[in-house]
Amino acid sequence: MPDTILKVGDKAPAFTLKTQKGKEVSLKDFKDKKPVVLIFYPGDMTPGCTIQLCNIRDNWPKFEEVKAAVYGVNHADAKSHAKFIEKHQFPFPLLVDTDKKISKKYGAIKKLFSAQVIKRTVVAIDKDGNIVFYKHGMPKEIEILKALTKKVSSN
Repeated sequence: MPDTILKVGDKAPAFTLKTQKGKEVSLKDFKDKKPVVLIFYPGDMTPGCTIQLCNIRDNWPKFEEVKAAVYGVNHADAKSHAKFIEKHQFPFPLLVDTDKKISKKYGAIKKLFSAQVIKRTVVAIDKDGNIVFYKHGMPKEIEILKALTKKVSSN
């Protein structure tokens, strides 16, 4: 089960993961620069995950408007992520969380029989490192963007 229960207003847990291209990404790199959206999803090339990430892709200009750094996160390896991106032309990187350590930190884990699987979870983090949106499932992009713009406009 999740190690942590997070909610809006909490400080986002620190993380460092690599993209499908091997580039290291850390939350601290975005401090005071731009908001971050993490989309934890169960599997590359699966129907629900494809729908969810394609929806972000199809609304990409709106995420660019709020200058958000968007990352998909799951436990598949870089090769699997690269194929998924290529097939669906995602304009954002996918982060490799093979040991699910970061997914656990973010409460994006559920038990399925004896296995721990990634629970579909979307987390938006403002420039100050605070969680401004936290929801399991497939929230609409408008909900995510609203949380980001509400925070951005109140600064």
